[in-house]
Amino acid sequence: MKKYSWIFVIFAVLISSCASDEDCCTPNLESKNMIIKFKFDATQQRLNNLGQPAIISVGNAAQSPVFSKMSANYIEFASSANTLLGNGEIIYKGAETSQGGTMAIDFQSAQFAGNDEIFISIPLEEVAQGTYNWVRVSLAYQEGSINLLQNGNDITGTLASFVGYNSYITNFDVNGSTFNINENKLQGFWAFEALGFTAQGQAPAGATTVPNPLFSTSPVPQGSCVVTGKFENEFTITGQETEDVVVTLSFSVNNSFEWTEINADGKYEPAIGEQPVDMGLRGLIPSVSN
Repeated sequence: MKKYSWIFVIFAVLISSCASDEDCCTPNLESKNMIIKFKFDATQQRLNNLGQPAIISVGNAAQSPVFSKMSANYIEFASSANTLLGNGEIIYKGAETSQGGTMAIDFQSAQFAGNDEIFISIPLEEVAQGTYNWVRVSLAYQEGSINLLQNGNDITGTLASFVGYNSYITNFDVNGSTFNINENKLQGFWAFEALGFTAQGQAPAGATTVPNPLFSTSPVPQGSCVVTGKFENEFTITGQETEDVVVTLSFSVNNSFEWTEINADGKYEPAIGEQPVDMGLRGLIPSVSN
């Protein structure tokens, strides 16, 4: 066989070998993602609006709900403590509507996630390259179990709380009980169900705690429920990532459900008129892994 024929045979064998081994000749072109997960932690420090340790207000009592799901309407990464709200890298913005009059979160289009579940996953190529130290999350809705005293009996009920700046709600279901609303509800609207008993109400304006340790350099509008947290370690998006980037948003639910006490026994008793006053989360610690 001629010299050139041998070269052709060798080349053909190499091509055939590569075709049977994807790692040999074909680069990994699969798009990598930014994955946002939720975590609810009852042991995480309880903070106030300024991001400082907080105690329960005099005349009130509180407990740590067991959240089943939560929704956010806005997520933004910020490079520094001086990055103003809206000037960072906005990676998620939920649906809004003016159907109820003024602009509001469209609750019927909301996305939800439970503890240690994925809230959103977006291609990393959609996240601007840069180094990030802070995250801001505008919360919209949370639902979970709470304990209460009803006719002398300790029972468990479910609390649904709308903590977003304004929510347009047609209807929603809590443990099989349907609440028909068909209008906007401001931050602090809540609904409750236990053993078929239902109730709904509105917490006072400005009563929902929204921790923001950057209050002095990057304030957020009152009623917006934009919770701010600092990454344990700054992270950088280079555009050359070979693995998914997972951001876990750990929210403090440490005594996050607070109510006014009529009977000072530390137990929530809606039947005697004890009213929820604060349903805001009590801190945010974001972390990154890949």
